[in-house]
Formats: sequence, structure tokens, C-alpha cells
Amino acid sequence: MKRIFTLIFCLLFLQVVKAGSFSAPPSADLSLKIVPLLEAPFDFNPGDDRDTVILPIVNQAAPLTGEFNIFKKRLDSIKKDVPLDYNEYVQSYIEIYAHNREEMGRVLGLTKYYFPIYEKAFKDAGIPDELKYLSIVESKLDPYAVSRVGATGPWQFMFTTARLYGLNMDDYVDDRRDPIQATYAAAAYLKDAYQEFGDWLLAIASYNCGKSNVEHAIDKAGASDFWSIRQYLPAETRGYVPAYIAVTYLMNYYSQHNIIPQACDYALKTDTVLVNKYVSLAAVAQVLNIDVRALAMLNPSYKRQIINGTAALPRRLVIPQVDKSKFGVLYDALNNSNLEAAAPVAMHVSYAEKKTENNHLYHKVRRGETLSGIADLYGIEVQDLKAWNHLHGKATVGQILKLRDTGDEPEKEATPKHNHNYITYIVKRGDTLSGIASKFDGASVEKIKSLNGLKKGALQPGMTIKISKG
Repeated sequence: MKRIFTLIFCLLFLQVVKAGSFSAPPSADLSLKIVPLLEAPFDFNPGDDRDTVILPIVNQAAPLTGEFNIFKKRLDSIKKDVPLDYNEYVQSYIEIYAHNREEMGRVLGLTKYYFPIYEKAFKDAGIPDELKYLSIVESKLDPYAVSRVGATGPWQFMFTTARLYGLNMDDYVDDRRDPIQATYAAAAYLKDAYQEFGDWLLAIASYNCGKSNVEHAIDKAGASDFWSIRQYLPAETRGYVPAYIAVTYLMNYYSQHNIIPQACDYALKTDTVLVNKYVSLAAVAQVLNIDVRALAMLNPSYKRQIINGTAALPRRLVIPQVDKSKFGVLYDALNNSNLEAAAPVAMHVSYAEKKTENNHLYHKVRRGETLSGIADLYGIEVQDLKAWNHLHGKATVGQILKLRDTGDEPEKEATPKHNHNYITYIVKRGDTLSGIASKFDGASVEKIKSLNGLKKGALQPGMTIKISKG
């Protein structure tokens, strides 16, 4: 009897040990939770006309344990001016990007060409060098990236914002694709946003969702740091800042995750030529004996692969460094072009024209449209669009939206009052400095702040500000 009892006891004990050996620690659940998200953000190919990457939304990341301290230490070691906070959301995006080794290896190869351009632009603007990593989150350094709402280029500019920051778009050229011009515009935007919010993570957040959304999140949270206002931001923006921190981490510690930089397809040594005639990229490629596709990669802003230079406005041509003996034939090709100069046809009316000559009263929401995209299309503010239509969330497909205030009472506070050398403007709820500047020719955030003695760009509804006439 004792032997039978002992045998039963041993069998039960073995079952308990066996069951315990298959239980996983809580931290092991992290990879399980994010693996299903991995397919979404990395199916975009260079030059593809599909939508750009949409970041997966990580709202319930697994809790961190002591084993993750190494990531915090590494982030602390590379932190400069931009805070690189570490938490479960950042860790989730580190795992997502690190899982896609081939994709990140390709991006690392492209940084050899793009980052020197970015670094010079940011140095000239006086903003932190590490903001260059934001372009990876935006487009994975693809100048041909186009989002479902029309954001274009390596820095994903919408049309009206691009106009506001000096980029040109017409039938021949789209400066949003130009890595040089678009980067200077991105630097100017980020600098304006930082001067307005005084916080780099908030400036980064505003690059994704707009300054007005950040301001409203600050009002709701009663705080002025990203992690405190995160829950009040659009869903995509909640993941945008953690994704930026994760990309910054991997660009510095890629070797720790077995990511191997791939070769860059671009010519890393280049020369720049100013062209004052209409010349095809094919003609230049022929005389230089290079593939026209390689030349187009260096000059992605030319939509027709035609350099539309004039004597009054010469255009930049970037070419791989070639032997000096080829300069003669290149000179002949540039000066003996048979292409006739034709006036570029504007793709859209200018930003200022949209603001003053928009005769549309209503817009019917189509599938895939967002409030920010609709507001950008008509040159109006998102918050105005929401107020006119009493919206507290998203618009629904088929909904008819008012594009202006059609009430009986005129909006007196929005009417500029003229004076000698400046215009006075009464601030509305939801106004931002950049939004106000965009409404007046020659105005800029810096000019408004200087004229009114604004240090941090803080605006209060009802306050009167001066705007220089020119």
C-alpha cells in the first residue's frame, strides 16, 4: 500500500514540475503582442505610388522588467538635445523596427547619401542634428513617397504647408521631393514649432498632427510635455513620437540587433550644375554615359525628367562626379538643348489664393479622407472646420461639411483691423502663430513674435496682436 501511495505522489509531483516548466514570465509576452503588427509597416517599396507607411498603434504594450534596462542606458548614452525617454511604447517600436532587419539595413545604406544633406540644413537652421531620424519615420528616406492624403517626399509635406515654407509645385517640378529644399523647409517648420512649444517632443508631435492639435491637447491635459498630453493626441501621433525614439535608437545600435547596412544605390560623390534652359535628364545621362534612372534618383523633383531652368530662375542639376574630360560634352548638351521653354502649369492655386478666393461652401466627405486633409485642400484650419460643423471626432463618409462660417452674425474677431504700418488681429480659439502667419502675405512666426514681444509664442483667445504689412 505504501508503494502505491508513493508512486501516485511521485506522478503528481512530476505533473506539477512539468506544468511549471512551460509557464513564461510576464516579459515574454511582449514579442507575442507585437508580432502580428509587423507586416503592416514594411511593405512599401521605393518609388511605389501606394500609400506611405502607416505606423501600427501600440496602446497596450507589455510592462517592462529589469532585463530592459540596457535599452534605457543606451538611449541615455546617445541623448543630446532631444529627450529620448524610454518606456513600454518605445520598447514596442524598437521591437517592431528591429524585427525588420533587411528593411532597416536598406535605410541605413540610404543614410550615407541623405544624412549629410540633412545635417547641413539643420546646422544652418540651428536645430538639433538628431532630428534627421524623423525622415525615416516619415518616408524611410524615399523621395517618391506619397501618402493617401497627398503628403509627398522624404519629409511628407502637404501642399499648403509646403507653400507656406517656400516649396514650389507645378507641372514640371515638385520641391517636396527635393531632399535639399524639403529638408530646409522641414527644419524651418520644426524650429517654428519648438519656438512655439519650447519642447522638442511636442515639436515632433506637431509635425505629425499639426500645431493646433498639440495646443488643444495641452489645454485638455493641463500639462506641457508629450507623455502627459499623449492620450489627448490623435491615435497616429501617440505612436509617432515613440517611433521616432525607437528609430533614433536603432540608427545608433543597429549592430546590436544584427542589422547590416546595405550598399547605397546613389552616387555618394556628386557635383551640382545650375541649368538656365529646358534640358531632359535623358540627354544629360547619354552624354555622361550613365543610367538615366540613376540620374533621376539624384534629381527626384523633376516630374517629367525635364530640368525647367530659365535665365531668371536657373534650376539645380545634381550629377555623379565625372572625369573633367566630360565637362565639354556636358556643356554642349546643356546649351544646345532643342526643348522649348513652356510656362509651367500650376497644379493647384497658391496657398494665399485658397485663403481669399475659395468659393466652395461645402464638401462631401469621401472614403479615406481626413479632416486635416480636407482642411489642407481648401486652405482652412482644422479647428475652424470642426467648429463650423460641430464636430467632436471624425467626419463620416458622405457627410456634408461647411467650409466657412455661414451663420448670420459676422465673425468680427477674425476681421483684421488696419493701422499705419501694421494690421491688428484678434486671436480666436485654436489659432496658432503659424496659422495666423499663413493668412497674411509676408508674415512669419518670427515677425509676429518680434512685433508683439512674444517670447514662447503663447496665444490667448481675445488678445490683439500686430502683424506687419510687409
